[in-house]
Amino acid sequence: MAESHHHHHHHAVHSHAAASRTWLALALGLTLGYALVELVGGVVFDSLALLSDAGHMFSDAGALGLAWFAAWVAARPAGSRHSYGLARAEVVAAFVNGLALLLVVVFIAVEAIARLLEPRQVDGLGVMVIAFIGLLLNLLVVFILSRSERNLNLRAAILHVTSDAVGSVAALVAGAVIYFTGWAPIDPILSLVIAVIVLASTIQLLREALHVLMEGVPMSVDLEEVGRSIARIRGVVNVHDLHIWNISSGRAALSAHVELTGLDCWPAVLQQARELLRKSYAIEHVTLQPEIAGQTDLPSIVKVMMHR
Repeated sequence: MAESHHHHHHHAVHSHAAASRTWLALALGLTLGYALVELVGGVVFDSLALLSDAGHMFSDAGALGLAWFAAWVAARPAGSRHSYGLARAEVVAAFVNGLALLLVVVFIAVEAIARLLEPRQVDGLGVMVIAFIGLLLNLLVVFILSRSERNLNLRAAILHVTSDAVGSVAALVAGAVIYFTGWAPIDPILSLVIAVIVLASTIQLLREALHVLMEGVPMSVDLEEVGRSIARIRGVVNVHDLHIWNISSGRAALSAHVELTGLDCWPAVLQQARELLRKSYAIEHVTLQPEIAGQTDLPSIVKVMMHR
């Protein structure tokens, strides 16, 4: 069996990871601080839109804290107990953050329906001021997070903050409508709109995270196309037992059995296959097992004659 484990620019990768954790920590501090401000404002002005936005910001802070911790864990080196390292911790964090967002959606929806049934008086001007400052803060945090390398963990954190920015816009609009018209139902109605928007994005995030955790083929890769591409290399007769999965978000691995016309061509085939997989499919962790054609009974997923 021949294996190739490509780890390009270790130092640069660790530097990027450290920078990502720094940005996450800064975003966490800003979010947690203003969540407290919105909580107090929501209680003082009796605004559900503001309280739900504060609850959302607290969940943002939790999400950012979890994302920071997952990034720290994922940066730890591989060992005898975790031979691939702990990079998948970031995907687990993304999944947990997605579940937390679902709970936030349920809370907002329940509270909004209760307020529609029993409307309350809301201080529109106070809501507008706090929501506007919250919106600016959310946009700043999104900008901060966008400077980090993008993966499912960061996407989950950005989704939390972006949906919170939408919440701030809704609270701002609700405050304006109440201030100028006195129509209080706009507050819970817009809260329900926030819940629906967040729900749609959260479901997509959960699907992607679960796909990685279940070791599904990366969304951007066609399994059979990869098999055909390897089989076109001169000297290759057949490719079978082909598996492609994500070690973590954006880091794919591949293993396969490759039937050859003879073992003398294996070094050249291996080099070409590695280059092909790296350049065309961004797959750098590759394990290929050479076999002499005709000496295996295993079923094939791809069969292309070498001179086709």
